[in-house]
Amino acid sequence: MTFRRTRCPHCKGKLNQGQRIHPECIESWADAQQAKKERAEAKAARAAAKVERAETRKRKEAIKTLVDLKREAQQALNRWIVHVRDKDRPCISCGRHHDGAWHAGHYLSRGAAPQHALNPLNVWKQCAPCNTYLHGNQAAYRAQLVLEIGQAAVEALEQDNAPRKWTREELIAIRDTYRQKLKQLTELKGAA
Repeated sequence: MTFRRTRCPHCKGKLNQGQRIHPECIESWADAQQAKKERAEAKAARAAAKVERAETRKRKEAIKTLVDLKREAQQALNRWIVHVRDKDRPCISCGRHHDGAWHAGHYLSRGAAPQHALNPLNVWKQCAPCNTYLHGNQAAYRAQLVLEIGQAAVEALEQDNAPRKWTREELIAIRDTYRQKLKQLTELKGAA
């Protein structure tokens, strides 16, 4: 009969025949097993909480109104305009670089032309004084917009008065597209 030596599961020392664990290792091995079990339970609890948070987000998304979705899409577009597309540009109206707050100014206002509220050609980076106190500084805005996108595009924008009804899917797609573009920018900044 061959005798096969094994090792202690805790200290990895050699065991005598018939032993499964060293007597002095029993307590510390049991503590290690308990800690392992607690870690597994905590991991399962974190996974369950993550699933629950995802379900909650999904339910909240489902009950959002079109107004909520349009506001979120507008916020995402505005952030993308100010922080990505026009980041290094001056104010479209006055042409100055301010140290103050920047807005996403609409050439055709959201109230006068709601169909163009989410059109990136209608929204450009604008300084707070021009957008707020000068009500968009329209004459200077239009002159610079003609230089940016061309006379034909500006006239097409001004003449398009067809009403626009956004669907949930369109608003979600717009919001998610611009959020993804902003996320890619922050990931690039983090990698640099």
